[in-house]
Amino acid sequence: MNLGSVGEMSNPKVNPNMEYRRLGNTGLKVSVLSFGSWVTFDTQLDNNLALECMAAAGEAGCNFFDNAEAYAGGKSEEIMGNALRELGWDRWSYVLTTKVFWGIHGDTPNMQYTLNRKYLMQAIDRSLERLGDDFVDILYCHRSDPGTPLEETVFAMSEIVSSGKALYWGTSEWSAEEIRGAIEIAERHHLHKPVTEQSQYNLLERKKVEREYARINADFGYGNTIWSPLASGLLTGKYKDGIPEDSRAALADYGWLAGRMTDAEAIARVEKLRPIADRLGCTMAQLALAWCTKNPNVSSVITGASKVSQVVQNFETLDVIPLLTDEVKEEMEAAVAD
Repeated sequence: MNLGSVGEMSNPKVNPNMEYRRLGNTGLKVSVLSFGSWVTFDTQLDNNLALECMAAAGEAGCNFFDNAEAYAGGKSEEIMGNALRELGWDRWSYVLTTKVFWGIHGDTPNMQYTLNRKYLMQAIDRSLERLGDDFVDILYCHRSDPGTPLEETVFAMSEIVSSGKALYWGTSEWSAEEIRGAIEIAERHHLHKPVTEQSQYNLLERKKVEREYARINADFGYGNTIWSPLASGLLTGKYKDGIPEDSRAALADYGWLAGRMTDAEAIARVEKLRPIADRLGCTMAQLALAWCTKNPNVSSVITGASKVSQVVQNFETLDVIPLLTDEVKEEMEAAVAD
């Protein structure tokens, strides 16, 4: 992939090899492979490298860029906003998202771990300031909030959509029961309904997406823009010989990953995928990403990267997706089964 001068690319490209899927039952189309900023922005990527990575993703046909208020304490939104301004892409050419719930104001009452009306109305304004934009395409409730009446949250999120500060709203790691409740409240009061989830999904983490959400998908056509498709890097196979110095598990604030990345049993399961990847002529990361796209209820697979070469490699998964027949998919699932 030849990026040339980053500033020369006027907009993300429409790649004929990229599949653009509808976001749930909406008319919005998102690239099946997308780019997110969790962990990497600010901790591993400065403004210049973030710009280069986003340019590489756009060159590959990515039109979906994901963020969150809590990522790097708001710094991630600032970096992505700066990159988008530098790239000069037309606003209509990409889908920009962010998420709210955790808050970034310490122990301030009403400003953390909540989805109350006061927080939501102020959080969206602060996120837009950091992103340097007038609206986001999708605003997610980053977690559910049992301390706030669900009706209050639905009314507030619907009002944010009506105001034009977000075009759609969604959920992240909500239970199927909570999602159904939000949709029913919205329908009862003629409000804007949530349209998509954002939950963890990969070869090692399948139950919630495939089982719990099955009825939600069938009844409402609910979308899902899944995160951690590589199980925080475990499915790349790079932790086979320990924790690489440049990996996220080596970061000071992500020591909680180290235990899982050195789990001998998990690594042994993942290594069973290596012969399959070798046979198909792809990397283990590409194999795992391609597997995620095969779920028809997944609208987009959010990828992350700490260097441009990783972005390029991730989006070369587009060449691997056609190789994953039903037989190969079943072989992979059997290989990593408990």
